[in-house]
Order: sequence, then C-alpha cells, then structure tokens
Amino acid sequence: MKFTINRNQFIKKISNVQRAISTKTTIPILTGIKLELSQEGLTITGSDVDISIQTFISVSDADNELHIENTGAIVLPARFFNEIIKKLPGEQFTLNVVENNQTIIKSGKTEFTINGLDANSYPRLPEVESNEKLSISAEMLRQLVDETVFSASKQENRPILTGLHLKISAEKLLGVATDSHRLAQRIVKVNNQSDNDYDIVVPARSLKELEHCLIEDNSEIKISISENQILFEFQNTLFYSRLLEGNYPGTDRLIPTSSDTQLTFDAKSLLQSVERASLLSHASRNNVVRLAIDVNASKVTLYGNSPEVGTVEENLTTEALSGADLEISFNPDYLKEALQAFGDTKIEVEFTSALHPFTLKPSDNKENFIQLITPVRTF
Repeated sequence: MKFTINRNQFIKKISNVQRAISTKTTIPILTGIKLELSQEGLTITGSDVDISIQTFISVSDADNELHIENTGAIVLPARFFNEIIKKLPGEQFTLNVVENNQTIIKSGKTEFTINGLDANSYPRLPEVESNEKLSISAEMLRQLVDETVFSASKQENRPILTGLHLKISAEKLLGVATDSHRLAQRIVKVNNQSDNDYDIVVPARSLKELEHCLIEDNSEIKISISENQILFEFQNTLFYSRLLEGNYPGTDRLIPTSSDTQLTFDAKSLLQSVERASLLSHASRNNVVRLAIDVNASKVTLYGNSPEVGTVEENLTTEALSGADLEISFNPDYLKEALQAFGDTKIEVEFTSALHPFTLKPSDNKENFIQLITPVRTF
C-alpha cells in the first residue's frame, strides 16, 4: 500500500474519525486508525464500539492531491500517527506500507517508520441496511442537540436516561432528555421517506460527538435506523452509534397543562441575573437560589445565599407578570443551562406551585420547545 496526499486536506478529513477513537478501549486494535486504499480513494475508520466513524477521501477530488501507487490496508496507532502528520514539514506526505506492516511516512527530508497492525483483525462496522431513510438539515439537527442533550443524565445508574429519546412519526421528530430533575423537549421537522414510526434512544455522548462533526449548516443528513444502531450519513462521512436498550420513561405526564403564575422574561437578561445569584449559591453546600413573586406589587426578586460568604438580592425586569404570588427555590445551574439553550429571545415561565416543576417556553414557538425544572424543597 502506497499513496501521496495533501497533508492539510488529510488532517481535515481525519479530524472527525479521531473522535471515535478512545485510549480506554478493552480492544487494543481499536486504539488504532484504519486506512484502506482502493482505486477510488482512501477510506479512514475509527471506532470505540459504541461510536464508529468512517470518512472517504476521493481520488477524483483535485484538492486532495491523492496519488495512488499500490492499494491495500493498514491499522496505525492513532495518537502517534495523528501527531506525526500534524508536525510533518511539507505540504504533502507519502505513506508506504512495507514488510511486516511496517509503515514509512515521508515528507520533505523527514522520515518516520512506525509499526502497524493487520487490517484484517479490525472489527467490521455495524450493518445498518435500510432503504427507508430520514433526512434532516445539519442546522436543525445541531439545534435539536444543543437544546436537549444537556438535560440527559450523567449518572450510569439509569443508563436509559443518559440518552436522547427520539420519536419519529410522519414528518415530525420529537426529542426528549431528562435526568429526573429537569427535562428538555424539542420538536423539529424531518423528511421521513418511510411509513414506519420510530421510538429509539441515542446516547447523549454520541450526539455531542456528531454535533462536532457537522461543519456545514446547509448540508443534508440522511439517517438510517436498525434494531440496535443508527447511522448518520453526510459529506462522505458515515457516523454509527449504538442505541440504548430499554424503555424510556413516559415524560408527557410530567409537563403541566395549566399554571397559576405566568412571567415573561428576556432570556439573556434573566440568564445574567441567575449567573450573578449563583456566584454565592455555589459557595453554599446546597447550591439553591430563591425566586419571590409578588404579583400585586409587580415585583420579582431573585435571592442567592451563602452562610460563609454573604447574600445577593436582585429585582428582575419582567416583560409581563400575572397570576398568584409565589416563592420557589431551585438549582440555578439547571436554569442557566435551560436559558442558554434559548439564546436571545423572549421566554414565558409558568409555575403551578412551590413544589411542582415549572416550565420555560419561547414566546414565539411554545408548542415545539419546552424546558422543565423541578424545584428544591427548602423546608
């Protein structure tokens, strides 16, 4: 196996594949990156079993400056190989696999020889065969991930909650994440070319890595789903992820259908206020802030407290205020992450009581996006 390629193009192409490679894997060969050269181009694969990413560098794309002498395949130690390529001096490099899987990498006056592994020992990628594909824009998928996965659980004691629950029917995709203390739900449009409905749970970690791979917002992503795998196809790249097993808990019943107190805020302004209050709450053992709503006085006050440091009190500016008076306590970090997902927009916050979850919705898109936060009992 021997080829020459533009170094910068190669680095750009393998950056996604590197995301699937872990040094903690129990399968030694998966710490390597697989290169497979055919007459059509170079296929590069990385995997940690849970996530597998494969990208293709075409010989027909002149920008790649890919010149093939001999086809073949090799697995190279990913960390060393990546560092070597980044530090080579020339604009191009040549890779040549000789006897016993030894691999010579040349660029300018520099030459490395590293030990490779037999590519036949590399595990096969999952098979996801489906003629019934879904499609969604990269921008919409990134938005869905940004607005939901932060609410997935970080704890492994309930593995199903470490994923994003996706329900697909007709041209609607509903994504829900919860760690049992908060919830994020978003509905987006997809182009569903099948008559099937889908109900799956994708690990949050997989979706975060996928989001990093999505560079062009206007690109279209094709999605195929099998019994225990999901495949995302975009820009000569295949991104595989395992699906989580088990039934996701019913979350519809958690979202209140009515409220007793309603407020409208500028999301960015409220976020800044919560960040200030949390400066002191973080110094406290319980990390709680308190919101006091006095409807008659049109007054909303946010309190933060640390017995060791001091207190903070801030009167919040509201766009609208109605309903019953209320005092409620909650984790400010949950509210900060929820507000960050809304960006710069007006939001409606609705409360039912001091001990029931409250909701946040964008004023202009209330049906398709909702965040829910469970309060903290302080008495």
